[in-house]
Amino acid sequence: MFAIESESLPINLLTFEPDALEVIGHSIDIVPISSIKKLIESAGKSFEMQWFTERELSESGFGNDRIQYLGGRFCVKKAVLQILGVEYNRDRYWLDLEVQRLPTGKPAIVLDGKCQEIAVALGITKWLVSISHVSSYATASAIAL
Repeated sequence: MFAIESESLPINLLTFEPDALEVIGHSIDIVPISSIKKLIESAGKSFEMQWFTERELSESGFGNDRIQYLGGRFCVKKAVLQILGVEYNRDRYWLDLEVQRLPTGKPAIVLDGKCQEIAVALGITKWLVSISHVSSYATASAIAL
């Protein structure tokens, strides 16, 4: 049995439920940065305006860091849309989903429109998100609670 001590109270890690929230969905996505770069180079602003909100674009920076940033957001959106049951390449809900950065630096999901309707219908009240990127790949994990 795994147990840790928290102050003087033992916590059983196998039964511990910090928020008593049920996991409704979990998804992970990874994308080569070269693919994002090709999409931006071939479609330019039309790709960016179709897939990213104005706020996401304004916070994206410049150069290679910008492409990595957008690659990370692209992965988050794909992961969230998979949890919501929306086919990302067929349905156009990308702008109903925004990835924001909290003052702590952590990413946060903000839903609007149809994405928000679906999340409410599924009972999703909280999102846990992680984003990582290097020069060659971006990846993200989303958990719906």
